[in-house]
Amino acid sequence: MSGYLLIKWLHVLSSTALFGTGIGIAFFKWMADRSADVRAIRITTERTVLADWIFTTPAVIVQPVTGFAMAYYAGYPMLGGWIAYASCLYLLAGACWLPVVWLQLRMRDLARTADAGGTPLPAQYWVYARLWFWLGIPAFTALLAVFWLMVSKPSFA
Repeated sequence: MSGYLLIKWLHVLSSTALFGTGIGIAFFKWMADRSADVRAIRITTERTVLADWIFTTPAVIVQPVTGFAMAYYAGYPMLGGWIAYASCLYLLAGACWLPVVWLQLRMRDLARTADAGGTPLPAQYWVYARLWFWLGIPAFTALLAVFWLMVSKPSFA
């Protein structure tokens, strides 16, 4: 396997992990929140944090490294055209993801406390959950646009 194909394989694999883990986390956490079952919410938020560390974080790092390496090998301009748009969208997704990670840690801690004390989740949990949900929309939209740019590689005049 050539170096380029290995880098491309890692790029596709990490983009799959990034998007798949993100949408899976979003679905299961949203469903757990809708149940209002404190124990289920605690377990789901704990697993959400774990999945982000195991799958999302490495993919977030591998994506730009492999993406820029492929662009370099293919002779694309690094700071122009579709790569510039994809990079900006990727940064937008990351700008949404960083506060989401913080929110997930806070929600996990609030859910642990409520579950241990046998109490309902505090109002602050639901404020964080709404912010978490709304930050996911531009992040996922940006990643969908990045996928489109990667596949179509449009030329911009």
